[in-house]
Amino acid sequence: MPPHATDTHATGAPVIRDDPRHPLYLGNWKRSSKTDVQHFVHDDFEEPHRKRQKAILAKHPEVRDLYGNEPLTAVIGLAVTAIQLAVAYAVGCVWTDMHWAAIVAIAYAVGGTISALFGVIIHEAGHNLVFKRPLFNRLTGMMVNLPMVVPISQSFRRYHLEHHQFQGVEGMDPDLPLDSEIKLIHNNPLLKTLWVFCYSIMYVARGAAMNKQPQRWEFVNLWAMLLVDALILRFWSVRSLAYLAVSVFFGYGMHPGAAHFIQEHYIFRDGQETYSYYGSGNIFYLNIGLHNEHHDFPQIPWTRIWKLRQIATEFYDPLFAHTSWVYVIYNFITSPMLGPQSRLVRMYKAHLSGRKEYRVPLDDNAASATKEKPSLSAHGGKNVKSKMH
Repeated sequence: MPPHATDTHATGAPVIRDDPRHPLYLGNWKRSSKTDVQHFVHDDFEEPHRKRQKAILAKHPEVRDLYGNEPLTAVIGLAVTAIQLAVAYAVGCVWTDMHWAAIVAIAYAVGGTISALFGVIIHEAGHNLVFKRPLFNRLTGMMVNLPMVVPISQSFRRYHLEHHQFQGVEGMDPDLPLDSEIKLIHNNPLLKTLWVFCYSIMYVARGAAMNKQPQRWEFVNLWAMLLVDALILRFWSVRSLAYLAVSVFFGYGMHPGAAHFIQEHYIFRDGQETYSYYGSGNIFYLNIGLHNEHHDFPQIPWTRIWKLRQIATEFYDPLFAHTSWVYVIYNFITSPMLGPQSRLVRMYKAHLSGRKEYRVPLDDNAASATKEKPSLSAHGGKNVKSKMH
């Protein structure tokens, strides 16, 4: 529980205090300094993003003008879907004498790169950031799901929104690794390499472990994918379907475009549970790296999220951020301090009490609420010295 969370007024009502994490909402918890730890780091406050959003809006109300939709996302999705299906057709029906090694190389360089982008577009659609009507967003997600062999878009939408609602809450955040992942993988470099390769499988396993009944749209997604897969097998070839399947395996695994799965919430610094990436990969992958910004304002589409970063720079400059997705993967695999256990968790009770009993200070004078942050530089990441103005 947060400190003093049980204090009450004489009337019995809980005392409402200013959140001591204001304005950056970094925690006082620390990563474990031992390499043999096989459990998550625990916090007694709720996730930082809802309150940081309020703090930013109090100082920069113009951020609300960035809310909205970006239909261009659907155009990009249609284009890359057509490209991926065209390559699948060529592999299965035109380049029939191509060596399997060349097909695997194409599946990684082309198919994996595009499949990772499919995931980004599914993410945007899952937040209803493509069109105003939720139906059109669902259809956009299902469209880019067509070349991915397995139904992903509607289950991702469901569980990802739960991740935002219950970030880090044990038993409720489907993004958290399973206990079995921690026990099996821990900090073994070879097993972590295998874990990264098979991350798509782990992601599905975590959703299945929630043991929830599929919803209507998940069934629609399933039947649509069964139909598309059957049509590919009937009119193209097994090679075409295999190419698409291997592409997804690469695009959600050992690929720079999939490094954001590790970048986003695995702990690289004390007190910070969410991380952004400010590198060139954001150009192709629709700014998916700006994850602190996204969690603070999931109402802002990818074409405007950098504007948020520019407006509220005093809130984001002090935070550690990655600059290389390749190094994120390398560091995760080789560092004995990193593994599936390198995540922050909280009890549901702490999640609730932090929101109810601690508030964003009403007299939001950020200039007097923080001190200059020390520079924490590392290969693949950065901190920028900044004062709150």
